[in-house]
This record gives sequence, C-alpha cells and structure tokens, in this order.
Amino acid sequence: MDSIRYANCWEDAEILCLALDPRPGMRILSVGSAGDNSLALLAEGAEVVVGDLSPAQLAAIEIRKVAFARLEYEELLPFLGGSSASDRLRTYAGLRRELSECSRGHWDANPALVSAGVIHAGKLERYFRLFRRRILPWIHSARQSEVLLREKDAEQRRDYYDRTWNTWRWRTLFRLFFSRYVMARLGREKEFFRYAEGTVAERVFQRTEYALRELPTHDNPYLEYILRGTFQSALPRYLQPSRFAAIRSGLGRLTLMPGPIEAVGQAYRGAGFDGFNLSNIFEYLAANDAAAVYCRLFELAKPGARLAYWNTFVPRSAPERLGTRVQHLAEFSEQLFRRDRAFFYQRFLVDQVESTSTVPA
Repeated sequence: MDSIRYANCWEDAEILCLALDPRPGMRILSVGSAGDNSLALLAEGAEVVVGDLSPAQLAAIEIRKVAFARLEYEELLPFLGGSSASDRLRTYAGLRRELSECSRGHWDANPALVSAGVIHAGKLERYFRLFRRRILPWIHSARQSEVLLREKDAEQRRDYYDRTWNTWRWRTLFRLFFSRYVMARLGREKEFFRYAEGTVAERVFQRTEYALRELPTHDNPYLEYILRGTFQSALPRYLQPSRFAAIRSGLGRLTLMPGPIEAVGQAYRGAGFDGFNLSNIFEYLAANDAAAVYCRLFELAKPGARLAYWNTFVPRSAPERLGTRVQHLAEFSEQLFRRDRAFFYQRFLVDQVESTSTVPA
C-alpha cells in the first residue's frame, strides 16, 4: 500500500462549508484527502460521497470514521493524536475489526504511526515537523512562537509581525525551506509542481505573511499545528466538540469509494450532486485534462450545484466550453479567500451550475 501524503486536510473547512452550504437533503461529492473536510460537511446534515485514488488516504479516513463511531469524544482526540495518550495501540486493537481489510492491513503494518497518533502520519506533517524542530529554532524562540499564537487585535498582529517576527532570518530561511526544490523532495510529491510556474517560495511567503498579519492567529488550527505540532487551543472544524454528536449520528450518510473523483461520482449519475468539494485536484493535471475532468463532474451536477476548489501554484478554472452553464462566483470566492486560514493557497474558487445540459464535445 502507498503511504499517507496528508494526515490532515490542509484546506480550510470553514470557508468550504460557507461555499457549499451543506444541509440535510443535499448530496456532496468530496475528495478524500484525510477526511477532515468530508466529516465537516457531514456534520451539517448532508450526505457525503468520498473518493480518493490512494488506499492509504482512504485508510486515514476510515480510521476516523470508526473512531467517531466507537469512541467517546474524550477518547477520540487522544487516540487521533490531538492530545497525549499512552494506549493508542490498545485502543486500535478494539477498533481494527471494524475497518475494511485494506485499511486494517495498512494500520496493522504501521503500528508506530498508530502509536504516535494518526494525524501525524503524513508526509506533509513530517515536513512541518522538520520545519518546527530544525528550522524555526534558528529563527525565533519558543516564547516568540507562543506570542504569535496569542489572541491580538488587527493592529497588535501587524505590529508584532512587523517589529518582531519579520526578521531577515525568517525571510531567508522560510524561502529556502519552502522552495520548490525542498518541498518537492520532502513535503509534496514532485508531480505536484509539474505545471507550476513562477517562484514558488515567494508566493508561499506572501500568503503566509498575509495570514500572520491580517488573520487571527489564536484560533487558526493550521498555524497551530505547524508551530506546536498538534491541535491544542484551535481545533479543526470536524474535531470541535459541538460537532461530535452530529458526525457520529450521520456516519450512515458517509460513503467511501476508491478511484478518481469523477469516476466515483458516476455511481450516482442518475441522482446527481448538490455540491462538490474538489480540493486542488485540477492543478495536478494538464489544462486539457483538467477541463475534461471538470466537464465530467459538471455532468453529475444538479441545477444550482456549487463546485468549490483551490489553486496553489497552477491557475485552473471552469472550461470556457461550458459557457454560461457554469457561473464563477467571483466576489463570493474572493470574500471567502480573504478568510482562508490554510494560507498556502493562491485562490479559492466557487462556481455555480445554472443547468445540466449536455457538455459540448
């Protein structure tokens, strides 16, 4: 089995839920990743169909699903790795029979990952751990990192960043560590950058600077994980206690399927979808291939359905051939993107389907 690339979803579930407005009676097609955002959509009452090409990523989702079904909230967070625990393997022994054979095989073969907490099991999480342990101490003290995470008003955030955080070491080492070369070797797959143009490090730096100066830092789970190595005061949406009961009671509406997201959706072709959580899948593809996948998803959309997706380094959007049948909600997308706490992305796009007529050849 392949390895887990992402042990957490690194797209902001808050703006995703605002974009898709999930509610009872809706069916949403969702890219799997680690499952966080699919569970966040489920918590709002929607039916969620999850697809992913990677068996390892599906294993990461399925262990969350079983944990929500069998553990109490006070047990869930320690087991996943959000707080300390000494008996994760014993807890896993009580859950493993509920897993599919494929997912059980993955976790049985990786007891160290279970023991450490499954939210730390990804390649990207190891990359952030390397940054936190080996790079950040050369830039700022632990105390300075904690001050960065404290609640501050807008003026105080900007002042702290400008006067204390934004040193030459920060600018230099950040750009080196988050360069295309280093990320391709240690953090992301090399294929991720195939269609990327321009200076990757500079774009990441600009977005990070925006997040640290303009957005609240005390309740940003993505920033907290990078700086502290876990979720303490800022929990991802799906792990917040107020949503635990809704997720547990709604697990019957969660379907996990292997394969490309557009192929997974074909199983529901007659019924269609009201919303699509598409992560940043289009920038992994050549422009023509991305357009073809978008059109296949369009064929599965109900009237008024919304498609939500991110661009990191490669601009991708609705194919021109769809014309007015898909409307890009530009102002709405930009409003949400300005609130995006998962700060590596360059654009967040929300498109709305006006009709389901046949896609032109």
